[in-house]
Amino acid sequence: MIITRKALSRRTFLRGAGAALALPLLDAMVPALATAANSSAANPVRRLSFSYIPNGAIMDRFRPTTDGTNFELPPSLAALERHREHLVVLSNLEARQAEAAEGEGPGNHARAGTVWLSGVRPKRTDGADVRGGKTIDQIAADELGRDTQLRSLEVAAEDFNVVGGCDVGYACSYVNTLCWRTPTRMLPMQTDPGVIFERLFGEGLGPEVRRRHLSQDRSILDSIAGDVGRLQKRLGAADASRVAEYLDSVREVEQRVQKMEAQVAEKIELPPTPVGVPELYDDYAKLMYDLQALAFQADITRVSTFMLGREGSTRTYDHIGVPDPHHSISHHGNVAETVGRVAKINAYHVSLFSYFLDRLKETPDGDGTLLDHSLLMYGSGMGNGNLHHHQNLPCLLVGGAGGRLKGGRHIEYPENTSLSNALVSVLDKVGVHCESIGDSTGRLDHI
Repeated sequence: MIITRKALSRRTFLRGAGAALALPLLDAMVPALATAANSSAANPVRRLSFSYIPNGAIMDRFRPTTDGTNFELPPSLAALERHREHLVVLSNLEARQAEAAEGEGPGNHARAGTVWLSGVRPKRTDGADVRGGKTIDQIAADELGRDTQLRSLEVAAEDFNVVGGCDVGYACSYVNTLCWRTPTRMLPMQTDPGVIFERLFGEGLGPEVRRRHLSQDRSILDSIAGDVGRLQKRLGAADASRVAEYLDSVREVEQRVQKMEAQVAEKIELPPTPVGVPELYDDYAKLMYDLQALAFQADITRVSTFMLGREGSTRTYDHIGVPDPHHSISHHGNVAETVGRVAKINAYHVSLFSYFLDRLKETPDGDGTLLDHSLLMYGSGMGNGNLHHHQNLPCLLVGGAGGRLKGGRHIEYPENTSLSNALVSVLDKVGVHCESIGDSTGRLDHI
């Protein structure tokens, strides 16, 4: 039997002036005689994503009241009902290295975010000599990022323009990122959607090119039209439709980024790197999630980390009826009305996360969807924000992890079970082996 069809490379790019778009997984990228053992269906690409919420949570509205599979979603998790089959709730986890050491005193917010993905107590300093631990997103990126354009993507929906000390005895650097490449090298969280879009799809667009695109309402997709036309002639109907849908998604996100940049351009002169974020937080957070979904769809990266807000965040949420600064009301003093407002923020953040899950679930990937082949961890390094406690942390795992994670469960571990044990187990689920993380003592059963 003679095989005449030549498979497309998994790393095929559509190129034009100032643009280089990777393609999603297509049938044409699977060799015609691929065996089940080697096919993408048998070995799907696994992706790993982290979403962090600041200032803890109202846990009696976040944690299910019953263990196992027959549990009701509590009020703060109601938006995840449509994703129940992919959801695992983990209870009674503790970030013990975020607790103050003897004689150490305050600094809980700085420690909470730093410890969340590392299990390592940060060095107490408000200078440049910061020190923490390599985080599991970067451990995963060492392996999962070998074949991708970006080894990892770090983004945040809160701008950071403060330096010096941000928590008692701790440098602002500790609350400005979640990601550490080494114990002394932090990775910055990118907060500008325009810069992220260019990083994913552009090739060195300068400020003049960006201004010209804005004034002419041009898309970077215009420059690859020729490549798209030639590619479509080589594809079957299903692949052609998939490429068209993907390019539509890229264009839709690009238009939202351009709209944001146009609004900024009316107020300030664009610098070499365009600066600005959507005015509404809801638009901002969803755009950041859309950019991560596109990066996964095009296999530009397989690891992303998203900080919905920095620890100690004073953001207000007027659009959901909470005009109070988040950090202030996290110290609610058990006043029922204030507790209700914090819980409202918790539920809102979960609804944004659910929006991301929707995007992944509706995006085909091989024999399933991006959600089927991804593992997403959502939570915080702080449990009770009122008391700055780091026990009973909010922690969710969502996704199929390529068939390695069974959803629809609430797992209640013994009190003060190490979060670091969960981190080791999360890496296992995406095929990355690590003997220990931070203060881990083993792996968690049942994940």
